[in-house]
Amino acid sequence: MTPGGDQEGDRASSAVSGCTTVLVVGAGPSGLMLACNLVRFGIDVTIIDNRADKTSTGKADGLQPKTIETLRQLRLADSLVKNAARVYDIVFWKSNPDEPLRRTARQTHYPDNLVGASDPYILLVHQGMLEEVMIDDMESRGVSVQRNSRFLSCMRTTGTHHLNVSYEDLSTKQIKKIRTDYLIGCDGARSKVRNFIPDAYLEGDITNESWAVLDGVIDTDFPDLWSKVIVRSHTVGSILWIPRERNMTRLYVELSPTDSEKVDKSMVTTEYVMQRARAAMHPYSLKWRTVEWFGNYVVGQRVARQFMDPDMRIFIAGDAGHCHSALAAQGANTSMHDSFNLAWKLNLVIRGLAHPSLLSTYAAERQKIAYDLINFDTEHCKAFSVGDIALAKNFEDNIRFISGLGTEYSPSILTQNLRPYLSQLRPGMLQLPAKVTRYIDANPVDIQLDIPLLGQFKLYFFVPNIRHTMPFLTTVCERLARIASLGHVGQSYQNCPRKEAPSDVFQQLQRYVTVSDVLTYAMVTRSPRADFEITDLPQILRQSRWTLYLDDISTPGCISQWWGFLASEKSGVAIVRPDGYVGALHDWNAEEGEQATQWIEDYFSFIL
Repeated sequence: MTPGGDQEGDRASSAVSGCTTVLVVGAGPSGLMLACNLVRFGIDVTIIDNRADKTSTGKADGLQPKTIETLRQLRLADSLVKNAARVYDIVFWKSNPDEPLRRTARQTHYPDNLVGASDPYILLVHQGMLEEVMIDDMESRGVSVQRNSRFLSCMRTTGTHHLNVSYEDLSTKQIKKIRTDYLIGCDGARSKVRNFIPDAYLEGDITNESWAVLDGVIDTDFPDLWSKVIVRSHTVGSILWIPRERNMTRLYVELSPTDSEKVDKSMVTTEYVMQRARAAMHPYSLKWRTVEWFGNYVVGQRVARQFMDPDMRIFIAGDAGHCHSALAAQGANTSMHDSFNLAWKLNLVIRGLAHPSLLSTYAAERQKIAYDLINFDTEHCKAFSVGDIALAKNFEDNIRFISGLGTEYSPSILTQNLRPYLSQLRPGMLQLPAKVTRYIDANPVDIQLDIPLLGQFKLYFFVPNIRHTMPFLTTVCERLARIASLGHVGQSYQNCPRKEAPSDVFQQLQRYVTVSDVLTYAMVTRSPRADFEITDLPQILRQSRWTLYLDDISTPGCISQWWGFLASEKSGVAIVRPDGYVGALHDWNAEEGEQATQWIEDYFSFIL
């Protein structure tokens, strides 16, 4: 806060013209992901942006496998998957003084043995198409972006948790005020919201390494136009080719390496960049039919020292918290997962279903990922300058992290080894993709995608043999049914329901919160369908009939992928957080139902 903020907040309070629970500043991918989720959860949210409209061309364009998975979980991926270009491979080309430009290697971008993604490719669309998907979803639920609104400042109201935010209506030049409980800055690397978090300045390095970015339709005889291509020219430097939607191609053209002098921006024109690209690609021809977008950036790797204020009322997400190069297509992806992490935590805290200290895990978890990203990006940029072998090794060593599926959180109240167990998974990792058969309708489904994201935890029972483990299931389910904090949790969702869109009628979301609004129960078993009926199961699982699965599709199966070896007389229990990360897991003998229930209750006692 600025000096004297409380007094000014008092003077301004009478002029406040509106109020909201959460104010999001910035309607790029990070801000829209946050607002879109909060709107769905039923939280009162206002999102403002200083632009008159959404992004129309260019900017971020690469969606990684984990982001595609998240958009599928949100049921927002269909139009993007339909209209985007996909990259499955990387091709390496180079020239030297003795040899002309030639292909030196080709590799699969996301090998199944290293990544195991359900969507093993990068999805290429310009940023505006991504923004439009989330804007349309919000508008279908009655909330729109408030445009032409430039954030100015915020002040705390004395004796309350309220913040009075000032912003300028750029269409009328009026200064307006709005009162909010939480302020989230998703307003980019030059974030103004960040200035109101003490000690939140960006720290790190800014280099002289400069790249230009050019989107357009190209006529060329270059044979690998529709692959991701890394070109190393001995005369001009490096070029990164990315195929794009609508027959376009994006070129990242190196203007100067890290150890060069700073490039004079006045020289960086579209024609200059085209000339460098043509020189690098000789003897292949390049001719642009159209140019849709042109940009230029200097490589820097920086992370904000703080992601939230001490009172946990002001937060930053996305580029406001971390800056890096664009070469590995991480920016929009990491930014949206910042917001995805924060949204479900805000939902539980605002509803009074979780202790406010839950919000502190946002900064701890996402700042850790930001530093992981900066460390990777630094090495990735170095590998670009060293050569193909170094770059290929950098990709292989970091491929799970690049995909988003390899990000991992450190131990905390949300990722607990309450009873350590050695399995394929560990707390802090994302749940693994696997194919299973949904019991009730025999549909083959992806277990990580089937349960919609409603801000709830998921409790999975992994049961190799249902007859052997029925005593365990019965004990656990009967005890869990008596734990009030895991039930409907008072009147929260009755008093403030989730916001529905007309399309939700096709999803039938109530199927997944029949037992509890904060916990969806699920079971995966190797037992054949003929071995049991739904009516044979404990009441909690009978009510959860849409989340009963047969492990009869994949080889190895879902249970093997998650647990390694799990004996037929045992049951595995996994608690999965609302964002898909594993919170805790362990296996139990048939007679250990009481201990397992206490273990589950201990996990949630720290949170709910």
